[in-house]
Amino acid sequence: MSSRKTAIASSVSLVLLAAGQAHAGTSGSVALTSDYLFRGVSQTNEEPAVQGGVEYAADGGFYVGAWGSSVSWLSDLSSDAAPISSDVELDGYLGYRGKFGDSKFGYDVGALYYWYPGDYPAGFNSADTGEIYVGISASPSDAVALAAKYSYAVTDLFGYADSDGSGYLDISMNWQFTPGWTLNVHGGKQWVENNEAYEYADWKLGVTKAFDNGFSIAAAYTDTDAEQALYTNAFGNEIADGRFSLTFAKAF
Repeated sequence: MSSRKTAIASSVSLVLLAAGQAHAGTSGSVALTSDYLFRGVSQTNEEPAVQGGVEYAADGGFYVGAWGSSVSWLSDLSSDAAPISSDVELDGYLGYRGKFGDSKFGYDVGALYYWYPGDYPAGFNSADTGEIYVGISASPSDAVALAAKYSYAVTDLFGYADSDGSGYLDISMNWQFTPGWTLNVHGGKQWVENNEAYEYADWKLGVTKAFDNGFSIAAAYTDTDAEQALYTNAFGNEIADGRFSLTFAKAF
């Protein structure tokens, strides 16, 4: 039922971006972003969002975490006949990451659940979504990190009917071209099972400035090739078109 909603970009990635290189122990971040973009699509009707997450990572490679953000995309579907009240996304995830021997190649496998608490009309197809994922990474140098991850929906995908089995491919590169400054490049492809009209590719080009005190500022331009007629909300906003965003974060 939630046709405005597209797939979610990795919340884990935002936490790790703000926190830097992961180590054993507990880490996390809080952030303020000008527009909450997941897989290229605004989740907040092009308005700012407050976000935060925490993760525990063990020495052996196991990790578990939680992440949350303010959202509006579900409430944006509300009408007098079918009122919806939901303004937060809460995610939980766990997995295992490590390296292939002493090489510069790594792997990451896990599961992630997206929960949207709120009040919904009778018959509303739940937006709550479970995904499993597998990823590989490479670090050809201390300044360059490459990664690819595929996520597979084990439930309906964010409310699309009969959409379990949907997938998302995420390919990224981060290049620290000078101390404290990182170029962020991303490309992705969303498949929506039994809802092919809503499938699209997205991409992002951005830069992040990290400070020694744990603060960071990220600016990015994001765009998609989504059919804009399908991604225009009730307010007339094209939520999958090209846009700039700015994010302020603090790692702890």
